[in-house]
Amino acid sequence: MAKSRQPNGASSIFLGKDGYWHGYVTVGVKDNGRPDRRHVMRKTRADVTKAVRELERQRDSGGVRKAGQVWTVESWLTHWVENIAAPHVSENTIDGYRVAVYHHLIPGLGAHRLEKLEPEHLERFYQKMREGGSAAGTAHQVHRTVRAALNEAVRRRHLTLNPATIAKAPRLEEEEVEPYTVEEVQRLLEEAGKRRHAARWVIALALGLRQGEVLGLKWADVDFELGVLVVHRGRLRPRYKHGCGGRCGRKPGYCPEKINTRRETKDTKSRAGRRPIGVPDPLLKLLAEHRAEQERERRIAGDLWVEKGYVFTSPTGEPLNPNTDHHRWKDLLKAAGVREGRLHDARHTAGTVLLILGVPDTVVDAIMGWEPGKSARMRRRYQHLTGRVLRDTADKVGGLLWAAEGEPPAA
Repeated sequence: MAKSRQPNGASSIFLGKDGYWHGYVTVGVKDNGRPDRRHVMRKTRADVTKAVRELERQRDSGGVRKAGQVWTVESWLTHWVENIAAPHVSENTIDGYRVAVYHHLIPGLGAHRLEKLEPEHLERFYQKMREGGSAAGTAHQVHRTVRAALNEAVRRRHLTLNPATIAKAPRLEEEEVEPYTVEEVQRLLEEAGKRRHAARWVIALALGLRQGEVLGLKWADVDFELGVLVVHRGRLRPRYKHGCGGRCGRKPGYCPEKINTRRETKDTKSRAGRRPIGVPDPLLKLLAEHRAEQERERRIAGDLWVEKGYVFTSPTGEPLNPNTDHHRWKDLLKAAGVREGRLHDARHTAGTVLLILGVPDTVVDAIMGWEPGKSARMRRRYQHLTGRVLRDTADKVGGLLWAAEGEPPAA
């Protein structure tokens, strides 16, 4: 059957010499300016007509995949993370994306054709992650990453539907808040007083600053007259490359001539994160002593000192490495005889104490740097799991107001 001549851009249906019915639909324009004609082939005229009408419907609704490269999950994720996401997100965010893409998604799902990826593929993959020992939070982060990557594929018409928006995300159990008790805090502070940078740990336990916020503090952020410090920025984890051209045979971070390829700090990402915080007088005194000690270190270092204005530095003025700071926290816990815990538990402790003391919610939000949309949820988490500290505080109040019979009330 000969092909009937159709107007430019109109769909066409014809019986080919191979015995199959063929249909062509113009769905748009290719990058080179030529019409983007899509082909369908069926055994019967009715079937090919149905396929042509479906293509026309997709075209008219903007749901036809863009012509061009045939993407696999691996090739799209690699392109997305390096060329689309990396230039537009923060260093910490892209680090998380790269771990999800290169360590989890590509090994697990990379061979799939992008347009053939189904929600069930994702759900089975998340289950395998959990069975393999990955934490629920890790699986959830992977889900968020692939959802963001495939959303971009839909926007660019490489996909018509994002399967990650349909797939059930891994169940994420809310992290339990376990603050330190008053006695544990006292032991930590006593031990911290014997060490370099004692004020660093007091700030964490008393004010609840995040690790990056403490390590990013500069003396210009501390107003001793007003008794206030202002959080402006956070310290970033260094990322190194070889300075020796790879001749040392070590990983970049251990190269004797390593070069840091990342900026030292970044500004806080939200208005809630940029905040002034009142500093108790004992902590102000400790900071003043710390500044005097830093002046002594500067004189000892002499020409080796690099003045960058940080509150907490290496012996030559460089900002502290977050990884080194983490290990010092672990050493502090061990030396103080306090249970194992994350550095973030110091922040939990500060938030818990503020709520127990009855500090107004808006003030707690400001001190902790909680964003308005998250503040109520965060407060509920802290209030729900503060039994140990509440009991401890109640006992102290009881000891003050209701002394044992025959004993004078505590002074």
